[in-house]
Amino acid sequence: MRFIVGADDAGQRLDQYLALRLRDHSRSQIQRLIQTGHVQVAPGRAKPGLVVAADVTVDVQIPPPEPATPEPEALPLTILYEDADLVVIDKPAGMVVHPGAGHRQGTLVNALLHHVGGLSGIGGVARPGIVHRLDRGTSGVMVVAKHDTAHQDLARQFHDRTVEKIYIALVWGRLSAGQRLEQPIGRDRRDRQKMSTRSARTRTALTEIVSIEPLRGVTLAHVRIGTGRTHQIRVHLSEIGHPLVGDDLYGGSRANPRTGVAGLGKLGRPFLHAARLTLTHPRTQARMTFEAPLPADLTALLDALRRAA
Repeated sequence: MRFIVGADDAGQRLDQYLALRLRDHSRSQIQRLIQTGHVQVAPGRAKPGLVVAADVTVDVQIPPPEPATPEPEALPLTILYEDADLVVIDKPAGMVVHPGAGHRQGTLVNALLHHVGGLSGIGGVARPGIVHRLDRGTSGVMVVAKHDTAHQDLARQFHDRTVEKIYIALVWGRLSAGQRLEQPIGRDRRDRQKMSTRSARTRTALTEIVSIEPLRGVTLAHVRIGTGRTHQIRVHLSEIGHPLVGDDLYGGSRANPRTGVAGLGKLGRPFLHAARLTLTHPRTQARMTFEAPLPADLTALLDALRRAA
């Protein structure tokens, strides 16, 4: 499609201008079209905030729709436990949990559809079996439901906070054990990619520092969360002055850290690992604990820090 900006429309943001012409597309969809190069404003590539001028040509290419149902993919997947009701996996860092905008393939759901015979349908076709999530950059234990009855029981346990979740985190500075962080968390008002304790609309959140290991310039901590808010550990620790090592979004990247370990400032992802998950089996009612070992990239960094200390 091609549009010529009229005099009455001059001075608008590009995404606003297109929102009035592409009525079947949301503002966020239009912004993604712009960001992915599907919108050209003569003479070149555009940005959502570009102010359009009169008589400028705007070319829009609408890509074909992506399939709504995820396809199975033969991706590597470490299964820690599996039975007729649930499967417990060790999610690798860098893997998105379920398909979404910009991530239609290569997700945990795509891998599960290949490796697991059946999954619950409560989460819909895009999130089969998914009871809870981990951030893309977080590795570790996740439980997935294989049928709806198991899904409902597991979801109730997460809601009632009877599931115990222990994470391993490496933070900047000297953190103290025994701290209980309870600031409510909501979407950041200025940056929609971030969460914040200063949001206008927040939900309760509980993070506890169980134990620590002081190292040079950093602290290794075992962290228990009583709630599962988006970015919870990252937000809580950042806002008390101890961001996670490698966490670009919340101020955890340092160019020249004084720790004696060269690679610490270039980790490439937050040092956060879901190490242990304890829950009640939905069929047998037995209390079960699942653990995932610290992955190789984090282990190598931690070993270097301990030698330096």
